[in-house]
Amino acid sequence: MMVAEAIKDYVVEEGLRMGDRLPGEAEMITRFGMSKGTIREAMRILEAQGLVKTRTGPGGGSFVHEVSRERARALLGNYFYFRDLTLKDIYQMRRWLEPELAASLAGKLDAGQLAALEEVVQSYDHPSADIEEEREQHVASLRFHQLLADYARNELLGFVIGFMAQILSDLTVYRRLYEPANPELWARGRAYQLDLLEALRGGDPDRARRVMADHMATAEALMEGQETLMVKRFLNV
Repeated sequence: MMVAEAIKDYVVEEGLRMGDRLPGEAEMITRFGMSKGTIREAMRILEAQGLVKTRTGPGGGSFVHEVSRERARALLGNYFYFRDLTLKDIYQMRRWLEPELAASLAGKLDAGQLAALEEVVQSYDHPSADIEEEREQHVASLRFHQLLADYARNELLGFVIGFMAQILSDLTVYRRLYEPANPELWARGRAYQLDLLEALRGGDPDRARRVMADHMATAEALMEGQETLMVKRFLNV
């Protein structure tokens, strides 16, 4: 692991970017004073982390690779897989962070970005007709928040919020929190998102912050109600 860290330091010191070729194995052995087996193990670790890409054949070798946002979220999701995350845990973070994200984006989104957000909201412009459509609408409503996160000027803030939206989406599907259908959750959530779009388009950060804060508080209460119903159904109470 120490050698893998040393190779990462080398990449930074040399200013290597995605797609740049790393030194060959023989040069690595000489540079880091380690055995062939140790170098190969270090490279396997870096490849598993997504920081190195190895290609075989003519022109092959090891190259610097950039970890995608999706892969980073998936790896972080694995960390939380066996931890008992609750809706309260997730919404505590969402209530802290998402209002500030909304405020920071007011008046900063271009026409294409606003249109993309509006397109998501329009994809659930009617109450669900069946439980499958209910599930799809829950996932789509969280995609609205993931898209907002993608537009964040602060990459760390955007990554954290996007990750929370993803794990909440996974949790909703896994725990079937979209059952039974909840017209109030759909109607109020969509109304908040449309109100938020107006604030973003109008460049009103205070309104955007307030709308998102209310949206998160309402969503938390309604989703916890969904969870309570599911537990009662499971226990046949």
